[in-house]
Amino acid sequence: MNVLHSTGESCFEVKTEADSNDITEHPHDDKPRPYVCTTCDKRFPKKGILNEHKLIHTGEKLYSCTQCEKHFTTRQNLRTHVNVHSSKYKCTECGKCFASSNALTIHRRSHSGEKPFECTVCSKQFTTSHYLVVHSRIHSGEKPYKCHECDKAFRVLCSLNTHMRVHTGDKPYKCRV
Repeated sequence: MNVLHSTGESCFEVKTEADSNDITEHPHDDKPRPYVCTTCDKRFPKKGILNEHKLIHTGEKLYSCTQCEKHFTTRQNLRTHVNVHSSKYKCTECGKCFASSNALTIHRRSHSGEKPFECTVCSKQFTTSHYLVVHSRIHSGEKPYKCHECDKAFRVLCSLNTHMRVHTGDKPYKCRV
């Protein structure tokens, strides 16, 4: 049985009973994911994880850093952020602090020039696998981010977000002169 919940602008679907047709597998693990976000179709193994996820659609940021003015949608994102203040992951070359060891590793590549991810089509190299994936869409023509208002599609999410201003009328940048 599905129950549709609405919170302002976003909706999400909660499976109150798991049936074998509704449970899909995540490509990286074997966990059943019966809870579906109806805004973006992502699936989750637990209702609590879905409820936390839906905050990204509502824009609610309930978790505040006590050391700076940043706010976060999840407790885990706040916990990760706090590492920036602790100097736990500090670059030995420039002194910049990061929220995770992965972020520090990627940053260190800016000093070393290392680009371990290479495009198999054009041999262009990248510092992260994410940048390679986004780049490869140039060759494949894939545009996974689709506007729900019109037929336009985009290779990267930020382009879709910028495009949405056409529909919302939002003009976030003002001339200072």
